Amino acid sequence: MGQDSAQLSADVIVVGAGPVGLTLAAELARHGVRCRILEKATAPSNYCRALGVTPRTLEVYEDMGVVRAMIDAGLWLGGLALAVDGAPARIITTDLSDLPYGVLGIPQPVTEGILAQHLAGFGIEVERGVAVTSLVQEGERVRLDLTAPDGREDVAHARFVVGCDGAHSFVRHALRIPFEGEAFPYPFMLGDVQLAFPGDLKPARGIALRLMRLRADTAPDMFIAIPLPEHGRYRVSMLAPESLAAAGSGEAHGIQSERPGPSLADLQAVADRIAPGQIIAGDLRWSSQFRISMRLAARYREGQVFLAGDACHIHPPTGGQGMNTGIQDAYNLAWKLALVMKGRAPAALLDSYEAERRPVAQDVIARTVAESMNIGGSGGARDRLADTQIRVSYAGLAGAAVVDGAAAPEGLPGDRLPVAGDRAPDALGLRRRGVAAPLRMFDLLRGTDFVAVVAVDGTRDALAAMEALGARLAGSNLPVRVVAVAPAGASLPDPHGVSLVEDEAGSCAAAYGLGPGEAALVRPDGYLAWRGDAGEADGALRQVVGAG
Repeated sequence: MGQDSAQLSADVIVVGAGPVGLTLAAELARHGVRCRILEKATAPSNYCRALGVTPRTLEVYEDMGVVRAMIDAGLWLGGLALAVDGAPARIITTDLSDLPYGVLGIPQPVTEGILAQHLAGFGIEVERGVAVTSLVQEGERVRLDLTAPDGREDVAHARFVVGCDGAHSFVRHALRIPFEGEAFPYPFMLGDVQLAFPGDLKPARGIALRLMRLRADTAPDMFIAIPLPEHGRYRVSMLAPESLAAAGSGEAHGIQSERPGPSLADLQAVADRIAPGQIIAGDLRWSSQFRISMRLAARYREGQVFLAGDACHIHPPTGGQGMNTGIQDAYNLAWKLALVMKGRAPAALLDSYEAERRPVAQDVIARTVAESMNIGGSGGARDRLADTQIRVSYAGLAGAAVVDGAAAPEGLPGDRLPVAGDRAPDALGLRRRGVAAPLRMFDLLRGTDFVAVVAVDGTRDALAAMEALGARLAGSNLPVRVVAVAPAGASLPDPHGVSLVEDEAGSCAAAYGLGPGEAALVRPDGYLAWRGDAGEADGALRQVVGAG
């Protein structure tokens, strides 16, 4: 760190270089905003605190440009082998073949490595060993006092700061934002081990293992093993014995890695108790003792400072929602900060971040707590999309950056036509002149722009109207494109300033339900901002960002 504080200034400073902070910094850079990312740890953590990646987060990764690297480094998680009270294990699987992606398992250190390399491609490196010791808001800028690894002190200024610094967030404490909630009464332990299965219990590759022995009036004894990409390696978790729990102390926020971790013998003892002779654990890489907490920040913003990820919400790991929810916090906030920083949207747009994302965290906490309390249940039928985050919607939320005066419609997103606030669905089999392979709607939505998806009836008059709409939108000072979708066989000439595709298989019509002359305005984060008559799209766009 240099001596001149002016050289240390940035448009945005991101505090914390876990998956959430790395995602936010990379997305800000992709949207053209200069930022710094600070991390007090001198080296990346080896702890696999998060493992599962939801289908929706993989869609985010696709837009960012890192999905192939993630998939190549990961393992598809295909289901769960559940055995209760010594009964034969039964396999529970969920068919997600109608979604763009399934559920991926990738250790958090690998995720962080891929995201850090992606961020470096924008010329931004994580500043490691830099601790924030003070945060003060001074009008429309924020002052940060920093301490370097060698103990030197410096000052940095930024227009905005985002705390992505985890459950023990310094930023949240500096803002005096309450982090209300409670912890489960039971301590847990976790380890990264090699597992061998001498008997017939061995699950197929990509299948998790959950073994239970139910107990009256207390939590079930359990042994849970989530497969890692390496053959035979698993992340195992279970209740911690009282002797180990008594050896530690500290506030119970998430994984308590400062507490004494269990030994291989501690983990093996649980396996022997629940499935005698069926599991042999070895090659313990690391272990941790932790408590499961359920906490939600009272607010996500204080002036020019925001919170994201575990800094503002923590909850049981059921369904692998934590890291994914935080990554989607960052994905939501980045495009809004970029528009405000560039003067293309009023600062009021930033209010929509908390309005949209805090209810999502509230729902995740409520649902994962309920599922965790029923951890010894039968594993019966449930919503197959519950943990995919495909159903996350901002429809009907007060203050959301969408234009729709109606209340949220009946039915869950994914089971009905999308409305303003819903995730924009993919559509297959789209054809574009000069391109041999069929396209997906996600191919056309990818990037940092708003996209107006307009259904046209195949006449040249309709295309002329789309060209006129494109010209009006181009004059809006906002990043926006027009994609015109014509019926199969329309054979229309290419319009100027508009991307024209044919809906060869009718999948776009089925997914979006747009009639000729109707449009859906898709935000940079892949959510519908508005739908209606295409001629009104420019006015709707201005309303969405608060410029109309």
